[in-house]
Amino acid sequence: MENDEVRRRILSNLSTKEYEHYTFWLQLSGYKPNPPSRIRIRLIMMFRRLLGLVFIARLLERHERSVIKWYRELYTILPAKERETLFHIIREEEEHEKMLIGEIEETIVKYLGYIVLGLADAIIEISGVHAGFLGATSVTLLAGVAGLVVGFAASISMAVAAYLQAKQAPTIVPLKAAILTGITYILTVILQALPFFLTTDILNAFAVSIIISITLLAGFTYYGAVIRDIDSRREIATNIALTLGTATATYVFGDLLSSWLGIKSFYGGIHG
Repeated sequence: MENDEVRRRILSNLSTKEYEHYTFWLQLSGYKPNPPSRIRIRLIMMFRRLLGLVFIARLLERHERSVIKWYRELYTILPAKERETLFHIIREEEEHEKMLIGEIEETIVKYLGYIVLGLADAIIEISGVHAGFLGATSVTLLAGVAGLVVGFAASISMAVAAYLQAKQAPTIVPLKAAILTGITYILTVILQALPFFLTTDILNAFAVSIIISITLLAGFTYYGAVIRDIDSRREIATNIALTLGTATATYVFGDLLSSWLGIKSFYGGIHG
């Protein structure tokens, strides 16, 4: 499945180590587990193609943390010879395998920071735009178009910023970083704006748009956290709080501006 020689070597090393661990437990317990189902193998292969090798490897590795805790408890009651083998297994699980996975190079991992930058900035900025229009007008079409216009301009700005930033990184191709940032930004903007073109109820449109935004933000934050091998919960909570905080602030500002200038009654009369 892997055409890249380096990845194939790393996966071969990992599988050799895992088979050694399997042999140890088989000899110790005498229990031979059933092989994984073909459906599970096919699902893993499918997600590997969609989400990348590093993500799948890190995700499977996370499951082993609870197993390692059990290894440590078992270590104290094993005979000396088995304890020595188990000690090496624990060390390989905690250190060596992480180092091997860290050696895998993938484009999505290399440029993940630029993708997340485009996504997060779009979500926070365009949620703010839509919230501002929620306070200022009841016309969904106006709010949707405003989000698209602001988002298109901002995507170009973000792409240029990513290009300039990438020029300082020797391992990053600036044009690729700019394209990934810009495309991620504009696709996120389109998804956020879509509900405003499907209904005339601006509150419902905004609610659906926020749900889409939070889902995207949580999904990509979790993806990045797994790849970087960090806890995702706090980061997801922080990003959601920033999004909702920005939306609240811009809604209040839009509502005040609407009351002061009479925008809502003006557009409401035209709409009616």
